[in-house]
Amino acid sequence: MTGKPLWVHLLVGLGIIVLLIVVFLQSLYWITRHDKTLTIPAVTGKSYADARKILESKGFEVEFQDSIYNDTAKPLSVLRQFPEAEALVKVNRTVYLTINKSIAPLIEMPSLEGLSFRSAEISLNQYSLKLEDTMYRMDFAKNSVLEQQYNGDRIKAGTKIPQGSKITLILGSGLGHEDFSVPDLVGLTYNDAKVLLESNGLSVGTVIPSIDSSAFVGRQTPEHMTPDGRVNRIRQGQTVDLWLQRDKPVKATTVPEVPQQQP
Repeated sequence: MTGKPLWVHLLVGLGIIVLLIVVFLQSLYWITRHDKTLTIPAVTGKSYADARKILESKGFEVEFQDSIYNDTAKPLSVLRQFPEAEALVKVNRTVYLTINKSIAPLIEMPSLEGLSFRSAEISLNQYSLKLEDTMYRMDFAKNSVLEQQYNGDRIKAGTKIPQGSKITLILGSGLGHEDFSVPDLVGLTYNDAKVLLESNGLSVGTVIPSIDSSAFVGRQTPEHMTPDGRVNRIRQGQTVDLWLQRDKPVKATTVPEVPQQQP
């Protein structure tokens, strides 16, 4: 035993504890380098190789996070970075990069026909497709999508096309202001009837039983003539329903009556 009082021993022990805590905090501060921060450089828009080189030269770790497609950006360029540019972080911080795909992924063409123009626009955006142009065709369904086209040809819903492709929409312009005679389609093949209708600003409506280009039109609605012998009238943009048959129908001919002479 020493001759020192107890409180001296307590103070010495407390001092040792405080010293150990200070040493620990200082070593932790030095190990984690809390006082060492760096500003993350902007690498968005640069190629992945250049972005990696820039970040690693500044003391950052680089990790590939994801790849998406953007048709307005260069292939394999950086679309997003996290943390963002100008952020203050510790050295050795990992920067995550999202890269643009080099090839556009294939998606299914949506079904736009029958939708309003506004709904079709929304659907194109949802599928990451672009509206290339709009064209109008005489049809009673004003501003409704009559046909969807890709590279100048009609495209069916579900067809695989590259994301970002440009689509042309054929829209109805409404009915014409002037009416004209309903064309006589009975006896024509389906193809000839369709051409005749479209040349008059009309379109094929319901086809019964089914479309057969070599079949003949046996009946149509509206008909060419009314029951009382007058010519039916129609306006551009309206539709004509067709009933098809395999054999060419025989049209009834009206033979004018010869008046009998009085004896």
